[in-house]
Amino acid sequence: MFSLKFIKNENHLNKLLKSQKKNKQDMAILFISLWDEYSDNLVEKLKSKYLSSESVGTPIYVVDSFLMPHAFVIFNTTKVPHLVRFKRGNIESNDYLPNIYKELGL
Repeated sequence: MFSLKFIKNENHLNKLLKSQKKNKQDMAILFISLWDEYSDNLVEKLKSKYLSSESVGTPIYVVDSFLMPHAFVIFNTTKVPHLVRFKRGNIESNDYLPNIYKELGL
């Protein structure tokens, strides 16, 4: 299971990444653009499945390119949607849409 959270500023994202380096917690960061049809569809499906009060589990932090354009440089994101997962201390980066749907259980 996942829990969906939207990040509104780069400072919050930087704090999350610093704490992840210390704690090695499992989490995912989804880079999107709301002007992209595929990103919009993905976010709607994520909202319908994971944006409920009983959703607990690995957090998925959604980063919008309009609100935080400089955050995309962190993981060299050039295409959206782009999923970066932190699992057991390893980083997995994926920008292939069918794999993103599979990894998120959609």
